[in-house]
Amino acid sequence: MSKLKTLATLLFMAASSASAFTDTADDQLVFFATCAGRLSATMEHQWVYDTASADMTRAQRSEMIDLVSAVMPANGGRDVLRIRIAAKHAQAGLLTRAARSWDSGEAAWAEARADALISECTSVLIGG
Repeated sequence: MSKLKTLATLLFMAASSASAFTDTADDQLVFFATCAGRLSATMEHQWVYDTASADMTRAQRSEMIDLVSAVMPANGGRDVLRIRIAAKHAQAGLLTRAARSWDSGEAAWAEARADALISECTSVLIGG
């Protein structure tokens, strides 16, 4: 097992102990790919609304993509892309609701949910 793959497994297992995930390779791949999509959407949102945070998010996204690469099987590119796009779309929807909703309660909920999802993802990164 490569050093990066071993590190990815250890990070995932540490994060899994506090969540409902198991530590199978498929679960790791789905988690990392989902997080890469979420971080992509967040980074793009920050380019418009919070440029000061975009560089940090870009670095986190890069780390997450490295983790995806470490656990992705040779023929898994299409599935990973599908997962990343779905997660990016969902996160972008939350961020759009947070930024543009006329209902302050809905906006607050969407922002809190988007933040919680990103925190779940960044909790497995070394720089967290």
